[in-house]
Amino acid sequence: MYKKIIYTTMLMLLSLPVFPFSFGKLEKSAVAIYEDINPAIVTVDSQLSDGLSCGTGCIIDKSGVILTSAHVIDVGNAVVVTTNNGQNYDAKVLKRLGENKDIALLKIDAKRDFKTVKLGNSEKIKVGEKVLAIGNPFGFSGTLTQGIISRIDYAKNRIQTDAAINPGSSGGPLLNTKGEIIGINQAIYNPDNNISNIGIGFATPINLVKEYLKDFEKG
Repeated sequence: MYKKIIYTTMLMLLSLPVFPFSFGKLEKSAVAIYEDINPAIVTVDSQLSDGLSCGTGCIIDKSGVILTSAHVIDVGNAVVVTTNNGQNYDAKVLKRLGENKDIALLKIDAKRDFKTVKLGNSEKIKVGEKVLAIGNPFGFSGTLTQGIISRIDYAKNRIQTDAAINPGSSGGPLLNTKGEIIGINQAIYNPDNNISNIGIGFATPINLVKEYLKDFEKG
């Protein structure tokens, strides 16, 4: 059987204009999580010779350090980050780590502190746990979706989810119901060559990312 995994970066040849429910005591509503986290989520555009590679990023340091997927900016030249309030910044690529890890760090500079995300613990996640995803699918910035953890692939370091992620969502956060990032959205399953979501998406576990961040801080 033909199988294919497609990364959820969106390749744009033409520029695009770009219900609360009950939770447990320590959990937050989807509305509260979105309002708290979305200001720290950005759009990442990497210029190609024939268009744009578009993805999502998470601000992890108030100085403007951004976590995203490496394949979003892997083949790009100029990288532009658009923040939640619509401001554009030229971004510097600090470091990237491809292959299965597929993570990268960017830096933007501004005369202000940025809102940041909180990193969780992916070792504590369970199949069936509710999760949320925020990203920029097909250029629709700040899109929130929800679902569950469908499977945990320990061998390949992947979290599988049915929360809808699509091209443009790469680098965006997979969140638990405390508003903590447990994974970085990376790819969707694509058995029939259709680039749209069919309910099988994958994220890089955040603990793997945190190990990478330790190495970056040392280096």
